[in-house]
Amino acid sequence: MSPRSRWLRRVSPLLFALSVVCGASAARERLLLDFGWKFRLGDPAEVDPAIFAYPEVDALERTARAHLDEEPGLAPLRRTAADIDAAPPVAFAQGDFDDRAWRTLDLPHDWAVELPFNPKALRNHGYKNMGAGVSAQNSWAALEIGQSTQDLGGVTGNTIGWYRRSFDLPATDRGGALWVEFDGVYRNCVVWFNGRCLGRNVSGYSSFKFDLAPYANYGGRNVLAVRVDATRTEGWFYEGAGIYRHAWLVKTPALHVAHWGTFVTTNLAADGGAEVRAETTVRNDGAAAARGVLVSRVLDPEGRTVGETTSAEFEIAAGAEQTLEPRLPIAAPRLWSPETPQLYQLVSEVRTNTSASGAVGEAPGATDVYRTTFGVRTIRFDANEGFLLNGRRYVIRGTCNHQDHAGVGTALPDAVQDFRIRRLKEMGANAYRPAHNPPTPELLEACDRLGLLVVDENRRFDATPETLSQLERLIRRDRNHPSVILWSLGNEEFKDAMQSDDAWGTPIARTLQALAKRLDPTRPTTMPMNADWGKGFSNVVDVQGFNYLKLGDADAFHAARPHQPAIATEESSNVATRGIYAEDRVRAYVPAYATKFPQWGSAIDVWQRYYGARPWIAGVFMWAGFDYRGEQWPYDWPAINCQFGVMDTCGFAKDSFYFCQAWWSDRPVLHLLPHWNWAVRDKEPIVVRAYTNHDEVELFLNEQSLGRKAVPRGGYVEWPVVYQAGTLRADGYRGGQLAGSTKIETTGPSATLALDADRATLRGDGEDCAVITVSARDAEGRTVPMASDAVEFELRGPGKIVGVGNGDPSCHEPDKGSRRSLFNGYAQVIVQTAKAAGPLVLTARAPGLPPATLTLTVAPATPRPAVP
Repeated sequence: MSPRSRWLRRVSPLLFALSVVCGASAARERLLLDFGWKFRLGDPAEVDPAIFAYPEVDALERTARAHLDEEPGLAPLRRTAADIDAAPPVAFAQGDFDDRAWRTLDLPHDWAVELPFNPKALRNHGYKNMGAGVSAQNSWAALEIGQSTQDLGGVTGNTIGWYRRSFDLPATDRGGALWVEFDGVYRNCVVWFNGRCLGRNVSGYSSFKFDLAPYANYGGRNVLAVRVDATRTEGWFYEGAGIYRHAWLVKTPALHVAHWGTFVTTNLAADGGAEVRAETTVRNDGAAAARGVLVSRVLDPEGRTVGETTSAEFEIAAGAEQTLEPRLPIAAPRLWSPETPQLYQLVSEVRTNTSASGAVGEAPGATDVYRTTFGVRTIRFDANEGFLLNGRRYVIRGTCNHQDHAGVGTALPDAVQDFRIRRLKEMGANAYRPAHNPPTPELLEACDRLGLLVVDENRRFDATPETLSQLERLIRRDRNHPSVILWSLGNEEFKDAMQSDDAWGTPIARTLQALAKRLDPTRPTTMPMNADWGKGFSNVVDVQGFNYLKLGDADAFHAARPHQPAIATEESSNVATRGIYAEDRVRAYVPAYATKFPQWGSAIDVWQRYYGARPWIAGVFMWAGFDYRGEQWPYDWPAINCQFGVMDTCGFAKDSFYFCQAWWSDRPVLHLLPHWNWAVRDKEPIVVRAYTNHDEVELFLNEQSLGRKAVPRGGYVEWPVVYQAGTLRADGYRGGQLAGSTKIETTGPSATLALDADRATLRGDGEDCAVITVSARDAEGRTVPMASDAVEFELRGPGKIVGVGNGDPSCHEPDKGSRRSLFNGYAQVIVQTAKAAGPLVLTARAPGLPPATLTLTVAPATPRPAVP
């Protein structure tokens, strides 16, 4: 085990779960609030929904000029917490309500993914059976290929959900700070505590907190209630519904480091050392003034103290805050990068006396310990060199992704986040754009730990207090992550030419830019623009964001603005169905050759070469890493998800995955497509393609050479081949020497099932997950590329099945349950451990095939501190 691994095992289990984590301290507790919630759909029968009224502009996806005029008139109509408290009590929010008949569940939870599909529902949200009566014809009208859509009338219902959680607070908590945090709730939620309405959070993507101390029942029972209203949509893609991210209960001494209260930056010195600079905000929630000192320590990746300093004594009045600025030099720091994601910690310890009359060092009171994970690294965007990481040019190769996965929807367990990041890195990606909204904190934690650069993106574009609050929360929460290199202030604000209009859009952009710079002067900003490069927003942000090379002239931009850095924030939009090599409009399948794309997109080899030839562009973010529900193109129903990903919704690789791997990674790649299980094709040639980074490839069919071809840089080679059952083999050459070989064979029918997990050993902590691949094999052990066997699953031991999928864009089988059919040879099962250890045994059965069994080891583990 490496020294770094030993350190990771020693530190608090919260270290890698959050961007800022609390250390083991008797005074501060950060307790996971995920387990044991009660849930039901719908409001109480007797409640008047008008008491929750929160009218918004007619389209939240993008800002229009009319919205700017409408917003001031809507604000007074929105019900506040005081309005709700003044209305008749809502039964579900009261502490004495009997919720025993409600469903019991754990967070994260997405109730939308549990619903059946309905062709009358909202297409961009994956046709899940919920909505506000909105027509299914809501985007990409008529579709580019001419397929018609009908106005189907829409679906009403299943958009309101209630959650309740009861817990005890010991009397000893009195006098300290107490709050609840939600990493994200989709959307427009109202929160009550012990029957008192605390307030509302509107956006489905912003993290938020509420102070519980004034209403807490210390020494007794307490009840949180959350009403979630997912009626409105913020995006044009699947967004889920419910408390789909983690929740936390935080307890601290009265004098403590404030919420998101540290900002850590680093400066590298010429002698190879570094200075850690922190802004640490200390808050006093006590009833009297308090004195204390701040002790700041830096821990290296092995957990050893490499820097320490103690502040002068300070005094903070009751209800006030003070920001201190410790400086800590460290020698020979290990720099963070995607290849070497070395992580440090700042440990901030507030040592206090009980009142201002006491002297520091006499009768010490409570101590608050707060830990901030950070990395030592430098970033710079340059108009000629692109992007420099730690002083060296670094080509950004990224993907854009929504938070959506087969089986679990938007409610991704942390282990599934890790799985997806590992898959992207396997492909050769080194960057991630969480489109088009603030990500869950656990995603950024995974990017810090596993090594991916991040463009962190704001959702809503306007200058209202609500939107400014969302941007401020995003930056305060995420600004310590070494993975974050850019703040994206929005995305494609083309409505009413907002992104180029100096009268309307530019002043808003300047307001957002000023806020971002005030909160974080160390990182540049960008705005992904799909038109008007060099106008409007281009004059505000630091780094120009190009969305799609066809939608502007990047060379003309660079010639006119030679001093402004640029990055391709979105590109490609190729569509492909995994394992499909012929068009099928009935089932909404498109060939996996990735030659189909909308009018703004480009072929994979075209954009690869385009950006490769322009080193002044910092890099490119491909749309998209994974398929996601909604935004179907080019075919609508029965398709329920898009096909833009280089991986499907399960994370199974499409062929274009290997194209990216060939040109984005250093590993030798030689991949052949298509499969070689075909019926007689009347001598019609089949296009056989090789994705490779070898110099040359020679193709053989049943040991007969079909020719040797040179591989163009950033491209691929292909041959027309008349089908004969047997073996296709490709030999790759480098420098004239054989460097690798691969083959695809005609297989027999399914003879067995195979089960393969991404990890063999799991933690018995109630959270850890294994992502299990189910495949069909023939009698010789080869994967059957067209298998569609229906598979039943049985799980025995300390765990449960939390989701199933197969990557089929037109499959209407449930995401929840114990059954899934294979799609082109594969399906996926996600299992989650209980808080126990022992063997976890998954059995898969399909008609006519012998059962397959996989045994995972669930090791004893200490669960993260959680609310009982």
